[in-house]
Amino acid sequence: MRLTPKRLLGGFAAVSIGAATLLGAGAGTAGAAGGVHCDRAERPVWSGDPSREMTARGCDLPSGDGRWYRVEVDDLVEAHHTTAYLDGPVDRTERLHDRTITCMGFIADGATVNWFGCLPR
Repeated sequence: MRLTPKRLLGGFAAVSIGAATLLGAGAGTAGAAGGVHCDRAERPVWSGDPSREMTARGCDLPSGDGRWYRVEVDDLVEAHHTTAYLDGPVDRTERLHDRTITCMGFIADGATVNWFGCLPR
């Protein structure tokens, strides 16, 4: 197989595009839009993994639209469920302090804020 300038250029372009795609995906979570503070939040845990949704109260919401939000929670309560149902039995409850969680977005309903697309810790 002879490496011609055309093949070399094509290979270099493919590697460059792949690297840019990987770096772009990581930059979305690393460049979270400003910090948001919440006093208290609840997040269910199933089979050892936390839910991608979190319900919080006492939050100062960001003024602009962002792609990712870094949510700092003073008092995070994680209920460890024994089944895959939210109203199912709870095995134990764990209280965590000063936790930072990255979430994709939120829906505010009065004093309650529902965060969604939250990454596991």
